[in-house]
Amino acid sequence: MAFSKACFSFIVLIVLLSSTTSLAHPGFGWGGKGGPFGGGSSGLFPGFYQYSCPQANDIVMSVLRKAIAKDSRMAASLLRLHFHDCFVQSGGPNWELPLGRRDSKTASLSGSNNNIPAPNSTIQNLISLFKRQGLNDIDLVALSGGHTIGVARCVTFKQRLYNQNGNNQPDHTIEKNYFLDLKSVCPKSGGDSNISPLDLASPAKFDNTYFKLLLWGKGLLTSDEVLYTGEVGKTIQLVKRYAEDEGRFFEHFAKSMVNMGNISPLTGFNGEVRKNCRLVN
Repeated sequence: MAFSKACFSFIVLIVLLSSTTSLAHPGFGWGGKGGPFGGGSSGLFPGFYQYSCPQANDIVMSVLRKAIAKDSRMAASLLRLHFHDCFVQSGGPNWELPLGRRDSKTASLSGSNNNIPAPNSTIQNLISLFKRQGLNDIDLVALSGGHTIGVARCVTFKQRLYNQNGNNQPDHTIEKNYFLDLKSVCPKSGGDSNISPLDLASPAKFDNTYFKLLLWGKGLLTSDEVLYTGEVGKTIQLVKRYAEDEGRFFEHFAKSMVNMGNISPLTGFNGEVRKNCRLVN
């Protein structure tokens, strides 16, 4: 069941189930590097399961409805899985997603550590990492908007509260009241597994509030807030644009998800279609 682990339409359905509003964006290309977005040709296409498993989307939708009804955080978890899987294997909107990606026969801890952005990443590190994967500033900021849902553990943002630059001082970009709220959740000693929403205003809704919070100094992770404070590339302008125009964010997010799914996928005789998603065959 390769389509249930790797970059398949469950991400589309996750976003739909996590939002109160969704926009259809038919006609997005899934090959080449057209337009302002990154990503490249991959050999994937939307009708991959048309004949071999025509009910695939309905099956996935049914399973997801049940899973997210049981635990709303599942949507964010699967969105994160898509990000991890696509980056490592290379080395509210709705969209048509190219299918056919096989599962890998191996897993790489070092690949994950080297290719997935750390929560304390600088803007320079983020831009460089995305560029290495064939993605650009638009992809970086739009995909970061996936943090409109989900939570993060205290250990991922504690440094910002107590020792951001190795001088036992907090990150001065955090809004004062938000800083105090975070300290109550994440004490200086202990509490590393305590959680806080990535989007404190609407943590269970896929919208553009994440970007509005960045403008107010209320991004949870360093890698969130530097999109607005980093002063490198076009990220500041993009944060402002998405904060003002939710439709444009949805449009760019959909396109960038396709781009990310096209990062060096395993197709044809490469990889495998797993019988059990948790195990290699």
